[in-house]
Amino acid sequence: MYARYALHRMHALPRACAPHTRPVPPGRYAPRRRGPVSTGTLLPPRGATALRGGRPRRPTPYQVAGVVFWLVMTLAYWRVPLCCDAGQHAAVIERLRADLLHPRHPMADLPGAGSPYYSPYTVAQGVFARLTGWHGWAVVRLAGPVNLLVLLTGLGRFVRVLTPRSWAPVLALAAMTLLWGTARMWWSGYLGLLSMTGNLGYPSTFAIGLTFWAWALTGSRARNVRRVRYVGPDGLPGLAGYAALGALYGVIALIHPITSVAALIGGVSLVAGWQRGRRAAVAARWALAAAAAVLVAAAWPYFDVFVLPADGSVDAMHRQLYDDLPGRFWLALVLGLPALGLRVRRESWRDPLVLMFVLDCAVAAYGWVSGHYTYGRILGLAVVPPQFALAVELAAPRPWGAGRRALAAAAAAGACLGFLTVQAGAVVPRWLDPVGSEQPPDWPSYAWAARYMAPGEVVIADGRRAVRSIAGYGPNLVAPPWPDPALPEPRRRQRLADVRAYLAPGSTRAERAAVVRRYHVRWLLLGPRDPLPEEAVVVAWSHRTGEVLARVG
Repeated sequence: MYARYALHRMHALPRACAPHTRPVPPGRYAPRRRGPVSTGTLLPPRGATALRGGRPRRPTPYQVAGVVFWLVMTLAYWRVPLCCDAGQHAAVIERLRADLLHPRHPMADLPGAGSPYYSPYTVAQGVFARLTGWHGWAVVRLAGPVNLLVLLTGLGRFVRVLTPRSWAPVLALAAMTLLWGTARMWWSGYLGLLSMTGNLGYPSTFAIGLTFWAWALTGSRARNVRRVRYVGPDGLPGLAGYAALGALYGVIALIHPITSVAALIGGVSLVAGWQRGRRAAVAARWALAAAAAVLVAAAWPYFDVFVLPADGSVDAMHRQLYDDLPGRFWLALVLGLPALGLRVRRESWRDPLVLMFVLDCAVAAYGWVSGHYTYGRILGLAVVPPQFALAVELAAPRPWGAGRRALAAAAAAGACLGFLTVQAGAVVPRWLDPVGSEQPPDWPSYAWAARYMAPGEVVIADGRRAVRSIAGYGPNLVAPPWPDPALPEPRRRQRLADVRAYLAPGSTRAERAAVVRRYHVRWLLLGPRDPLPEEAVVVAWSHRTGEVLARVG
């Protein structure tokens, strides 16, 4: 006790004998040194507490919530049978398993050169499948938790760039998954809880996770005013960091081109809103990043990403994205727009989230006016700025004013409404659901038919589910259900017409034989009400759906 009191008095006295120091005025005390100096012990270096039994670092609220969310959604994703576009992605992996350097068309017995499905993401999956021997469906199933991990870490990093408030990432995750609307939206790139159960394994989810990472790194560098010779906030030297960041944007463009449009808008908004400094130096740094992005995208050998904006073959199928926009997004807009308004009033219209939202809406409006409805897919990321702005506002320290309290109450009510009307079926099984929430699609497996067909054999399939699923097991279709630049759209439509002619009740045996010879058809996968051609031989049938597998040719 006496030693601690003496040490306290020593700090209080003027340090007249110390050179180059200012004496402490009477009545004021110099700041005390931290640590157990009174015991004569030395402070351990930082990071040594785990080795020496010190108090461990407490996890942040987002780390706890992120781990719980990752576990729950991984189980929810694995609970739901793969459906919809999963067959397409499994087929891509199967073709890469067969030939990594020169894969065939994902769903037809045709060359695959120019297909945008062969991205760095799917090529990496193909390498993994070749090394492990796993089939395409298993790799897509495994990709779900991996993509979710990238998404969660990217979200946390980006929100921490927006604000240091520890609860903001937790609230941003809740807003992103619950605050959409009260109408169901099942589409890749839309990250509501229900939609996640089907699209976690898709390239779009991985691309959105990388987009959050790219925004976080862009925002960190835009706010960083140090000279380029120093290490940047992302741990890379100045100019090298800008080049690496540009390469990341190029990879996003290759993995999911439409997501890269939103990624680019976000990057431009962050730079325009936060970047300060000499204009020439700033422009040179970001020009280097843009050049790196273009170089990475142009160097990819499987397809040319720069010809995709002129390809309108997929616009018609995206027309439905503009249906019932108020019902799908009203919760995000009603609750998020006031938060964006607060940012405008508190800062300026140059706030990055405000710019991001305005530019995303402008691109979506262009898609509607021009008829390029593919740009409607940007709507899934257009609601992220209001969702995240709301999370930042509600993470503010208390005491709150009346306006923020009202906003918090409305957000809580909106989250409950969104969960109960649309999202509950993602995590609540039907047998535990007392209100009968809408469940994810329950598609059948076609493994019963695939075990009779060798990879690469051609099948004529009828029925929406069979056509979208069977190619994921290795067989080829006569007519792929989705457009692809690797197959000109007129030729794909001709193939669809030939399939309809083959399955028509009035088709003759000679007409069907001509289709079989033209496309080397080996199998038929028909619905329970489809007429079976007289020359076909039934091999198997499904007890669940009543579909029939028959051999021809």
